[in-house]
Amino acid sequence: MGEEITAAAKEINLWRGISSLFPLLGAFLADSYFGRFNTVLISTVIYLMGLILLTISVAVIPLHHRRTVFFTALYILSVGEGGHKPCVQTFAADQFDEELPEEKETKSSFFNWWYLGLVIAATTSIVVVVYVQNYVGWAIGFGLPIGVVAMALALFLIGKRTYRREAPVGSPFTKVAQVFIAAIKKWRLSETRDGLDLCYDDENNIGRQVLARTNQFRLLDKATIIDEIDLSNKTRNHWRLCSINQVEQVKLLLRLFPIWLSCLFFTLVNAQQTTYFTKQVATLNTSIGPHFHIPPASFQVVTGIAILTAVPCYDRLLVPAARSLSGHPSGITMLQRIGVGIFFSFLAMVVSALVESKRIHIAMTNGLIDNPKAIIPMSAWWMVPQYVLCGFSDVFTIVGLQELFYDQVPEEMRSMGAAAHISALGVGSLVSSVVISAVQGLSKGVGGGGEGWLGGGNNLNRDHLDYFYWVLAGLSGLGLCVYVWFARGFVYKKVDSCEDDGLNLHVKV
Repeated sequence: MGEEITAAAKEINLWRGISSLFPLLGAFLADSYFGRFNTVLISTVIYLMGLILLTISVAVIPLHHRRTVFFTALYILSVGEGGHKPCVQTFAADQFDEELPEEKETKSSFFNWWYLGLVIAATTSIVVVVYVQNYVGWAIGFGLPIGVVAMALALFLIGKRTYRREAPVGSPFTKVAQVFIAAIKKWRLSETRDGLDLCYDDENNIGRQVLARTNQFRLLDKATIIDEIDLSNKTRNHWRLCSINQVEQVKLLLRLFPIWLSCLFFTLVNAQQTTYFTKQVATLNTSIGPHFHIPPASFQVVTGIAILTAVPCYDRLLVPAARSLSGHPSGITMLQRIGVGIFFSFLAMVVSALVESKRIHIAMTNGLIDNPKAIIPMSAWWMVPQYVLCGFSDVFTIVGLQELFYDQVPEEMRSMGAAAHISALGVGSLVSSVVISAVQGLSKGVGGGGEGWLGGGNNLNRDHLDYFYWVLAGLSGLGLCVYVWFARGFVYKKVDSCEDDGLNLHVKV
């Protein structure tokens, strides 16, 4: 819509950031009230309505009124995604029976192939939809997804009688609050190791996993101590006395929060693919032969191709090889996988900075520094390595986060777990907007000719995007160090395997 580069980048990151927070609401409603199946159904209909309005905005609405309708449609799409994204993946994973060893092992591969399917769809849309938008028309380009989503909804409804469904269990935040309140009320009590003085009973957890007791966050264990007031009550006051299982569920959430926080540095890098990367490609030679030019936005397909290649290699080659060495069912742990991905994102920023330095040097050498619309005599294929590294980073980090936030949250909060990893990507986009503004403000007059490293106009040749990438590389390296520090102290979920007589027979890690 004719916006300046910096303004457009901040606006896109703001929309992506806000959009990725909606899944928290959608997941809460799914886990607490509607169930995942109903939430997927309702949100898909809302998403379809947003697509229709988006198509109308570019096909019918005049240009001077288009902005309001266009962004209204985008945020309707965000609401639809808010219910769909955290629930559809979790609902699919729920179809595996964790009590069967073969299905539990298959579930680990499921997350790889699920992400592969998403990437195939995204890559197809980048190639087909972007091409149609650029060379046929924006209305048809936005209209194509309407038919695809309608077909997907019909296919989803065909199998509704065969799905395994988890019933909603009420607000998970209430159970979390109960643990903190009960622990505060009993903070003066000394913990005892006598089993009779601790609350093991959890009447709300019938048929679900029973968590083993852990030694982290011991202050919360005070919520399980049975004092004289509890003994005098005819019924348990859940705001004074909580079961060990309920306390351990809260501990799971507390352990995941530092991991989520440290991954924001990764998402900060991830946000650049749809903003500055595309702007760089637009200044380079994207031709294949004398008559065909690749649209700059379509270069994101390189990331998709890297993922399409990496996922099968990871699942079929790396995992079996690592499994034979480590003995771990998945070859490497979920946290190790995420850490490798963060390292790849650091490398991506280093390569991005070096390539951008070369681009600016060629522009200066050819006297194009003040001609922002000129095509620099440098092949756009120089951008491929950073796109590939971002793809490798996604395979390790995003899929690792998906599995971690599904496996390591309480069973009844798995939609919230999926929303948490999605929200990390969104918050990263918001942080990217803040970092862009901060770098632009602080860099004015420092190596940017008074305009700052990110300029603020539409002349990328006069900016110092390479300096910005070096800042992101530094932040990514710092984030990796913070992540490793938190990951070293992480304790994975421990489950008590119980028989019908209620006795704890053994513990599985």
